[in-house]
This record gives sequence, C-alpha cells and structure tokens, in this order.
Amino acid sequence: MESTTQTLHVDLGERSYPIYIGTDLLGQTELYRQHIPGQQVMVVSNETVAPLYLKQVLAALNCFQTASVILPDGEEFKTLEVWNHIFDALLNKHFDRRCTVLALGGGVIGDMAGFAAAAYQRGVHFIQVPTTLLAQVDSSVGGKTGLNHALGKNMIGAFYQPRCVIADTGTLNTLDDRQLAAGLAEVIKYGLITDAEFFVWLEQNLDALQNRDIQALSYAIKRSCQNKAQIVAADELETGQRALLNLGHTFGHAIETGVGYGDWLHGEGVGAGICMAATLSQKLGWLTNHEKTRIVEIIKRANLPIVPPTELSPKRFKELMSVDKKVLDGDLRLVLLQGIGKSLVTGNFNHDELNATLNEYGKAN
Repeated sequence: MESTTQTLHVDLGERSYPIYIGTDLLGQTELYRQHIPGQQVMVVSNETVAPLYLKQVLAALNCFQTASVILPDGEEFKTLEVWNHIFDALLNKHFDRRCTVLALGGGVIGDMAGFAAAAYQRGVHFIQVPTTLLAQVDSSVGGKTGLNHALGKNMIGAFYQPRCVIADTGTLNTLDDRQLAAGLAEVIKYGLITDAEFFVWLEQNLDALQNRDIQALSYAIKRSCQNKAQIVAADELETGQRALLNLGHTFGHAIETGVGYGDWLHGEGVGAGICMAATLSQKLGWLTNHEKTRIVEIIKRANLPIVPPTELSPKRFKELMSVDKKVLDGDLRLVLLQGIGKSLVTGNFNHDELNATLNEYGKAN
C-alpha cells in the first residue's frame, strides 16, 4: 500500500475495524485480501458508479469467486423491493455464509448492501467501499444500515459493522458539484457537534474543499471519521451520545420524506435542517446570534439550502418529525446546540419555540 494511505480504527472490541483513506485504493488486491475470509464476493453497486469503477474492483478481486448486482441509482430506490435484488443475486450464484458483500457506491448502496449482509443467512461478511464524500465521512462508518419506508426514512434496518472501510479519495473527482455539497453538510456537522476547532478550519478552507484540493479533502475526511469513530466506540447502538450525529437530521429527514425521496439529496436536507436546529437553539437562548449567523453562512457558502421547501407547512413538518428514531414514548427529542462544538440530545425544550421556528421558516418561504 502506498505510504500516503492513512489508517484509522473504529474501536468496538471484537467488531473493531480499520478505515483506509487514500488515493488509488480501489485496485489494491492485498487490501481486500486482508479482510475477505472466504472465496465468494458479491459486489453491490449502482448504474452510476458501476460504469466508472466496477471493472477496476473486480480486477483487484480476481483471486476470488466474484459476481455483481447493479441497482438503480437514487434515494427513491432504497426500498424493500429493490433490496430484494441483492438476495436474488446471492441465491442465484449459490453464495454461502462465508461470502462477503462489498458495497461500491454512495450512502444508499452502503445502507442497502450492509442490511442485506446483516440479513443473508443471518449475517455474512461486509466491506464498505464508499465513492461519495457523504459516504466516506459518514454513512460508511459506524454500522448503520437500512431502508426507507413511505412514512419515514431509515426506519427499517440493523446495526451491522463492516470488516473495513476503503475510502479512495480519487473517486471524488467524478462526483458532481451537487453531491460534493451534500457531503459537505455532514462534514460541517462534525465541527458543530463536538469539534469547534475543526469548524474554524472549515470556515478557512471551504473554498479548497469545493475546488477538490486533495490534501484538504483528505484532512476533512480523516477528521470527520475520527470524530465519528470516537462517538460510535462510546455508543455503538445509539442509546445516548451517538444520537448527536443526527444534528439537523430530524428536520432533514422530514424534508426528504415530505417532498419525496430523491427530490432533495440527504445532505441538502441536513443542510437546511442544521439551519433550523441553529435557529431553534438561538431562540432558546443556547446559541448567540453571531454563532447562528456563522452556521447559516457556512451552509450557504457550501451551496446548500438554508431554508426548507415551500410545500412543507409547519403542521406537516411536525407530523413527519413525529416519525423519528429519536422519539421515545411519544416524546420528540432533537439534537440542539449550546455553542459551536457543543451539542446535546434533548426533549426538554420549549415547544412553543419549536412552533415559532417552524412558523418563521414557513413565512420565509
């Protein structure tokens, strides 16, 4: 492996695994060999990524018995029906319980392939090879897998850790600007929830990230993964601290569900959701006006939406937010900010201020 490759570790005891970050990793046969215990490998990809990278990955896996399944591309296809295509491929090829499912693509592919690995023969090996910024900094790390339902995003799934994550930064060169921006939403999130120093770095280096400077991107991916790995190691099954990773997501998931999966990218919903969470935090007196302005400004600079779509009324927002994994015993809990780099998960907030926030954004539209 080239010396420029960086290796991080997600510390989960016997389920621990490495994250490799670097260029030209997709074709490194030895990297795969270290983490594939059997002979059979099913590569799951989509119609956008497969023409770009599938041939290279299959060539690197030529010492294994390989097959592939190509799914349609888009959040709207993250369904039980499309998910079943993975099982069709595994069963048609007679793959056994020592097989490995390898996810080659963005967050949707990683979520679907990981959930399939968790379910096939009650659990087979799994490797994440994320090809988008959002997947490299967030969805590929931590073992969350799952599917969408018409009534709620990511409501069907499992915690299932990969054997490794291989983040080849070279794949970001083929990412369009909208997808790059969507990934930046998750990067910014890490600075806000726990890493104020990183947030300042992002304010200073956002232009370099948008210009795809490889050193800046590698640093942002590494710092994001370090933050997530630390939180996941402390709370693998999201019984407490891990929920902080959902800053902006309760609002964002409501947007995605409300307008129809695929109309807004996940990172776009998170971007607007972060602004809404910051506004509510400011109304509660937990965030200063200056801090809120900095947050909204960096989201805007990242070419992300700072307001939700016009078609979602405050009433509809609240209906959609009530179907959220952080709701406990009927009580809505949100990730809010007490400063840049300081966050909490709480249901103990003034709901009149939540209503005021939703009404304010409704009027802004």
